[in-house]
Amino acid sequence: MNTYPHDPGAFTQGLVFADGILYEGTGLKGHSSLREIDLETGEVVRILDLSDVYFGEGITVWDDTIVQLTLSSRTGFVYDAATFDLLREFTYTTGGWGITSDGERLIMSDGTSMLHFLDPDSFQRTGQVIVRDGSKPVIGLNELEYIDGKIFANVWQTDLIARISPETGEVTAWIDLTGLLEPGERRGADILNGIAYDAEGKRLFVTGKLWPYLYEIEIIPKR
Repeated sequence: MNTYPHDPGAFTQGLVFADGILYEGTGLKGHSSLREIDLETGEVVRILDLSDVYFGEGITVWDDTIVQLTLSSRTGFVYDAATFDLLREFTYTTGGWGITSDGERLIMSDGTSMLHFLDPDSFQRTGQVIVRDGSKPVIGLNELEYIDGKIFANVWQTDLIARISPETGEVTAWIDLTGLLEPGERRGADILNGIAYDAEGKRLFVTGKLWPYLYEIEIIPKR
């Protein structure tokens, strides 16, 4: 539908659109950050660099805060969305990959086939579900976005997005974005990773690690 510039140096780990603002979390030790992005230009409006000891991962917005995970440090951060001031830290017992919210709880992936449900105040786990395509567990669940009652999840090392029932963990559909980034643009680029949804405008955005573009897409059912 639309193509926007994206920082090709951004190792995208988290993406979220809230209140008209696009936020991005990036990874790699020494390059991890939290960013506010100008959608039209791709320019970084605001940036908070993480300590070099952290490998930044998924982000989500909860009320007036931004929650950010780290890969293997088992440490997460809560920031004031308006200022990026650090409000608190929290811990978890798994790896941290993707995170989103259904408006009542946080939903977190850890790179396996498991999704964890967290209390947004205490960050204690309140439930979990195994994601399956038929009878087969889907491993490598990465960046997450909650859209119209379903969880959308990037699957690591693929150009696929799984649409998942949060109640059962069943994959109800696959979104195949093979070829979205032209072969000539893939030099230096990594895998598809990054899903953001503008609930008010009904716009779906995707990008990837080190991709030069962010795309607004429309999902077309396979015929």
